[in-house]
Amino acid sequence: MTQARRKAIVIGAGIGGLTAAVALRRAGLDVEVYERAAELGAAGSGLSVMSNALAALDSAGIDLGLEKRGQVLESYRVKTSRGRLIREFPFPEIIGRLGVPSVLITRSALQAALLEAAAGIRVVLGAQAERFDPDPSGGGVSVHFTDGTRADGDVLIGADGFNSAVRRQLTGPGDEPSQDSGYICWLALVPFEHPNFTPGSVTHFWGSGQRFGLVDMGDGTLYWWGTKNMPTEESHDWKGGKEDVRRAFEGWAEEVQQAIAQTPQESILAVPSRDRAFLEHWGRGPVTLLGDAAHPMLTSLGQGSCMAIEDAVVLARHLAGSSDSTVALRRYEDERRERTRGMVAASRSISTFEQSVNPVRRPVRDAYFRFLPTGRLTAILEGALTFPGNRPAPEDAHAGR
Repeated sequence: MTQARRKAIVIGAGIGGLTAAVALRRAGLDVEVYERAAELGAAGSGLSVMSNALAALDSAGIDLGLEKRGQVLESYRVKTSRGRLIREFPFPEIIGRLGVPSVLITRSALQAALLEAAAGIRVVLGAQAERFDPDPSGGGVSVHFTDGTRADGDVLIGADGFNSAVRRQLTGPGDEPSQDSGYICWLALVPFEHPNFTPGSVTHFWGSGQRFGLVDMGDGTLYWWGTKNMPTEESHDWKGGKEDVRRAFEGWAEEVQQAIAQTPQESILAVPSRDRAFLEHWGRGPVTLLGDAAHPMLTSLGQGSCMAIEDAVVLARHLAGSSDSTVALRRYEDERRERTRGMVAASRSISTFEQSVNPVRRPVRDAYFRFLPTGRLTAILEGALTFPGNRPAPEDAHAGR
């Protein structure tokens, strides 16, 4: 008798959820995706799909053609607020050695690539998950939505972001506090030309309690982001405008000021920067978490989306290789825990360091990166950019969990 195909319910159609859907289908599962938003639209921002995330996709046989949709990273520099070079980071050398590119891409272009790869997978919009009920006999899980509908599957993947409904039920009653970064992030995409803005370039500018980034998305499109230290209540309900952003970076390098000047007011997004205390246990029974729902992190390393992609690929591999879905989910969580814990901690540590205001710490910050031995810097970066070779736990390690 042929065994019935298992069915995965994925909550959330963001980068992690869509990647999981594609990877799980390739692993032989039927997949349905449920998204609370009424329509799929990516905010006007960019991101980096670094070599580790592309290597993860390659390992699962998933080719999204991202090099044609974005811009391959060619250089990475950190400068002072006025444009003096602090350090050129050896990303091109590391990427060349790994043999896998890193791609700078708009969020909308990445979403479009994932939706193409997910063609044929059922994606239900306007579906707000309310709760889930595992079958007490071990026969799967039901998800209930606020409109009264229900979805049944063998496994449930909570990929529903920072305010995950699935995580909320797993962690129990009461609000789980977020950890504010202490600063606001402004983001924008804009057509841009400047002699210091070269193809495939990433340039960060560091000031006092502020940073600014210029990132080439290809085809003459700039993604820029700026940060400024700010009380939590202000950053979470920011009511300023373009003129406030311009004043914040007055006197900075010419290309920084030009980028802001060329950006329409309506194209500037303001978002709070926050994470959560690391969650040790991501699931139970037929339920697990993925991406920001499991391990939200600050943006300093540019690895948030990459960790979600890695999660999705590892999850699919474990489910494909096991007849016991519950055991497979616990193995996935164990394999990902230390990798993501390190990224969350490093992102917060670097964020705090880079946002330094103290007149003693700021020069120390700049000098640290300027004089950090190349071998040490290379080893740190290469560790982040390498999709780990993983060793699954022994076959019986999670029996009964």
